[in-house]
Amino acid sequence: MTGSYLSGIFGSSPVRPLQEHMEKVVSCVSELIPFTDAVLAGDEQSRSRHHQNIIAMEKEADTLKKELRLQLPSSLFMPIDRRDVLEVLTMQDLVAGGARDVAGLISGRNMRFPESMSSNYMALVQRCNDACAQAYIAIKELDELIETGFGKTERERVGGLLHELDEIEQDTDEQQVVLRHELFKLEDELHPVNVMFLYKIIDNTGGIADRAQRVGSRLQLMLAR
Repeated sequence: MTGSYLSGIFGSSPVRPLQEHMEKVVSCVSELIPFTDAVLAGDEQSRSRHHQNIIAMEKEADTLKKELRLQLPSSLFMPIDRRDVLEVLTMQDLVAGGARDVAGLISGRNMRFPESMSSNYMALVQRCNDACAQAYIAIKELDELIETGFGKTERERVGGLLHELDEIEQDTDEQQVVLRHELFKLEDELHPVNVMFLYKIIDNTGGIADRAQRVGSRLQLMLAR
């Protein structure tokens, strides 16, 4: 059944499975928002529920990745290289893995955020979600790119979307700087081990936007060929 389904969607649009995978990735990352809400509110039951949702969606994305790799034709008969599709797929999957890792670290250590950092950390999570959503918008343009033979107008449109993605990722870099500075000021008040893991959480959360930006970078290379 799965093979037949995948054969059908590859026949109609070789990039559609890639788009469906990214849609699952975006769902996984967006679950970090209610997860973080629960963490900041100290609601362990809600935190656990959203953590399990993230784990489940990351597994679903991983399963899709494996199926797509197996079903992807060796020749797509289109102006897009099979290797490019696989590399974009790998970058997308790393985004979902990043969300899983952040949620796992916070839940596994039952982490708490200092109140003075809470609003800025939530803003970082939301901006990382924006980065993933922007990458998805760009991925959805692949069909139009192919239909227009990678025409100039559509290339410029996708290029503009990727430029916006770069700007969002730069925002997350700046947000991380602010959070690290806030944490630095609190170091003497917190347990050293907790400080270490809070720095790691900040870095790993920002890494989600970095990985989303890499999805865009792979698309940019595809457009340049």
